[in-house]
Amino acid sequence: MQNGFFSTRSGRLTIWLVGLIAFAALLSIPTWVNSYQQFVVNLALVYVLVALGFNMVIGYLGQLAFANAAFFGIGAYATGIAMAKFNIPFLGALCLSAVIGAICGVLVGLPALRGIRRFYLAIMTMAAGELMRWTYIHAESLTNGSTGLEVPPVIIFGNHIHSQESKFYLFLCIVIPLVWLVRNLVRSRVGRAIVAIRESELAAAGNAIPTASYFVFTFGLSGMLVGVGGSLFAVEIGRVVPESFNLVQLIQQFAMVMVGGLGSIAGSAIGAAVIVAIPELTRGYPGMEELLFSLILIAVILFMPSGLVGVGAKYLRLPTGGLFRGFKK
Repeated sequence: MQNGFFSTRSGRLTIWLVGLIAFAALLSIPTWVNSYQQFVVNLALVYVLVALGFNMVIGYLGQLAFANAAFFGIGAYATGIAMAKFNIPFLGALCLSAVIGAICGVLVGLPALRGIRRFYLAIMTMAAGELMRWTYIHAESLTNGSTGLEVPPVIIFGNHIHSQESKFYLFLCIVIPLVWLVRNLVRSRVGRAIVAIRESELAAAGNAIPTASYFVFTFGLSGMLVGVGGSLFAVEIGRVVPESFNLVQLIQQFAMVMVGGLGSIAGSAIGAAVIVAIPELTRGYPGMEELLFSLILIAVILFMPSGLVGVGAKYLRLPTGGLFRGFKK
């Protein structure tokens, strides 16, 4: 139950006001950053979806599944192949990435229905990511192998989306509705059922919750979100290569979820922003990126197991529902 200032009417109005100010500031970003800084912001937006999809499985469903890099690569390659090889417009390629990502998510989630859990599920899903990377390298007729695919320019309704500023507004139009959709989902009966399975699968089944259906649905949703993120990544980078979807990529995405906060939508966004910013903060200091990344991850695991959102909820008394809900053991 919420308590304190943020549970009052004035507190809720304050939240809405702060949200509107933050949204206005977000829209104004292109006016006060240069092209490269805008590129970094765009990349952070991409990873918001990626971290959110990962969080759906790890944070909300409570399953150790590490196929995120696989979904990410599948989404990127689906868009790259559709646009470069078949001349499919970006919006069609984006929808294709979402559908293929969802299908792959369902397929990855099926072994969980046979009782594969914990470390066995983690190893199996991690292997799936490496298998997909092997496929990208050897399916040269579609992927161009190790050299990768050049992604054609995005054209929407006759408008060329080539500048970082135009990509930023395009990404906002995709990311914000999806985040809002997930936010409403986790607050609904479906979201409560998913969390109930995380807390106790046996108890959830005893309360007539069809756990198998929710397992498949959550993995499919995760695959869809990350697939869309992969599609945006392909557009932002302009080239899709196998090395973009290796184990290092998986570790970075896992760090986003841990740093931001398990089972938190806002945590996914905050974690994505922090991890994407680390290379920029350490630019010019060789070796500092790995050191800072490691120290942040260790500090979070040891002292902030609920992530940065958990710290905010504890000390700033942010509301515990909706965007700021965090994982609790």
